[in-house]
Order: sequence, then structure tokens, then C-alpha cells
Amino acid sequence: MKRSGKGAILFLAPSLSGFMLFTLLPVAAAFGLSLCRWDLFHPPRFVGLDNFHKLLGWSVVGGHFLPHDPRFWKYLGNTLVFMLVIPFSMAGSLILALLLNRKLHCRALFRTIFFLPSVSFGIGLMLLWRYMYEPDIGLINVFLRHIGIQGPDWLGSYDWAKPAIMNMNLWATIGGTNMVLYLAGLQGISPELYEAAEVDGAGTWRQFWSVTVPMLMPTTFFIFVTSIIFGFQGDFDSAYVMTQGGPDGATTTLGYYVFSHAFQWFNMGYAAAASVILFLLTLVATIANWHFGGGRSHYV
Repeated sequence: MKRSGKGAILFLAPSLSGFMLFTLLPVAAAFGLSLCRWDLFHPPRFVGLDNFHKLLGWSVVGGHFLPHDPRFWKYLGNTLVFMLVIPFSMAGSLILALLLNRKLHCRALFRTIFFLPSVSFGIGLMLLWRYMYEPDIGLINVFLRHIGIQGPDWLGSYDWAKPAIMNMNLWATIGGTNMVLYLAGLQGISPELYEAAEVDGAGTWRQFWSVTVPMLMPTTFFIFVTSIIFGFQGDFDSAYVMTQGGPDGATTTLGYYVFSHAFQWFNMGYAAAASVILFLLTLVATIANWHFGGGRSHYV
């Protein structure tokens, strides 16, 4: 036991070292910096919970409750709205996995085609989508004009910028890693279960709800938890490349707000406090998912 324990520590040492150096220490530093005021040009000055009070505090003005930092709450709302894509992305990934799990000609080719957007998704594709959303020469509005519809200024409109980015994110994630995870889950379901259900008189729809869905619960739970985590942290790069957080903050998320305070306004302490709140929100959401959904994610 002692020898195997030493061997395990030896094999885990590189990963643990990287985790401590690049994850644990920066997180601890962010917690410490959140209690300070620091602009990069002067030494940090301890201010206690003042940054959190400015972020989360409310005051009564003229009989109305007003937030100290209304932008924080607006951008938190933006973050939650962007996360509304998650159930649609998961449902689309499951439908694609069901279709690509059937015996089709060129099935491997179709799987590759649907997975490619998640592999190539990055700055290049975001720029491509930005050009597609151009109000005058963009492919989307050109197509709409051909069918008699005047398309909006997708990324320049307060009402349309957020749906435009959500649509792009849905396109990029619906056939990506989640689809592959669902494919792996489907291939792990024993055919005997479907045969037994068919003997009992269950049709295709009943087999889906009584066999496929329960057996995929661990996969669904894992995808949902990781999607929630990435949802709180995501959409920074798409907002930065496509809209710079605009128009009028319509596409600014908490992650982008942290970036702005840290690297545009050099308010590192305030940015650290916002990142701590973002970390705590992600932690609470993950724990809640494990508490309420973990018990249902095991095979019966």
C-alpha cells in the first residue's frame, strides 16, 4: 500500500503542480486582491469588503432601492440570458446523436461534419459570423432581402445583438462535444433493453422515454453541469470580437466586465472582487445541480 501510494503521488505530481501553480495560486491571489484597491501603478491598498459593497450594495434614494453598481446587475442578467441557449443546445445535440447513431451511409462523414464547428470555433469563425451579420452586405440580410424581408442591424441593434450571438453559440455547440458524449452514451446502452421493451409492446417513442432517457441521465447531468460552469464563464471572446460588449452593454457579460475593469480601466481590486463573485455563483450553481440532480443521474 505504501509503495502504491508513493507511485500514485509520483504520477499525480505533474498535474498537481500545474494545478497549484496555474489555478490554485491565482484563485487565492484573486481572493486576496479583491480586498484591496490596486491600479497597477501604486501599491495595493487594503480596503476590506469595500469592493464587494460597491458591487452588491443597494441604497434607498427617494424611496427607491438603487444598486451601487447597476452595470453589474445588468451584466449578470446578460450572462443568465446567454445561458438560455443551454437546454436548446443539449436537445439539439441529443437529436443529432440519435440520428447519427443509426445505420446510415457515410455515417462517419456526417459525424465529422457536425463536429467540425466546435473544433474550428474561435476568432476566425467569429469574424466570419460578424461579416454574415453585416446589415448591408452580410449573407443573412442578403438572403432576407431576396425573400422580401428587410433584415436588422444584427450586431448594432440593442434588441438583436444578444439573439445574434446566442444563435451563433447554438450553431457552434449543437454538434460539438455534447453530441459526441451523447453518442458514447447511446452506444453504451445494451440492445437487450430495447428488445425487452419491444416485447412488452413499447413503440419507438415509449422506448425513447423509458429506456434511452433514463440510461442517458448520467451523460445529461454531466453535460448540464459543465454547460452551467462554462455559461457563467463564457461569451467573453464572442462579445469582444463581434460587439466589444455593445451596443450599450447589451452583450457584456460578467466575464467581459471583469476584463474591462482589469485591463481597460486598471481597477484590479474591483475586477478581482467581480471575479470572486463569478466564482461563487458558479460554485453555488454546481453544488445545487449536484444536490438536486445528482441523485437522479445514476442508473436504476
